[in-house]
Amino acid sequence: MERSMQIVDLLAPEDVVLDLRIQDKRRLVDEIARLCAKSADLEASTIAEALNARERLGSTGMGSGIALPHARLASLKRTFGLFIRLKAPVEFDAIDGQRVDLVFVLLLPERSQGDHLNALACVSRKLRDGLVRAALHDVWDAAGAYAILVGVP
Repeated sequence: MERSMQIVDLLAPEDVVLDLRIQDKRRLVDEIARLCAKSADLEASTIAEALNARERLGSTGMGSGIALPHARLASLKRTFGLFIRLKAPVEFDAIDGQRVDLVFVLLLPERSQGDHLNALACVSRKLRDGLVRAALHDVWDAAGAYAILVGVP
């Protein structure tokens, strides 16, 4: 039996950013694209365009202060994740109207139909856990946040 997707399959320790200062959703998407560009080996403008196109379909603000911006990109070679904890919450048009301060970005190769849904479900399950969210708000460093996300005690 194939094991289910885990956060460790999606996120590298160096792709955790804590206490990012950002004013609004538009700037957040631009900063996400800039942060992802080198690791994903893509132009920041290509990433921003794909994320903004997805947001136009409906906000990826899933409630409880969480956003899960994601996009599928034809030129992406592997699934790429980025976790950001914002210094102060920003308006993100979330389903519950709450501002967002925990952001998990997923960039996926365009051909990854099943992986796309599995990755979103995996991240959503983790971040819907109130204890995980509380721990992510309290953690001091990126290594600690990574450990929380991948389930390392």
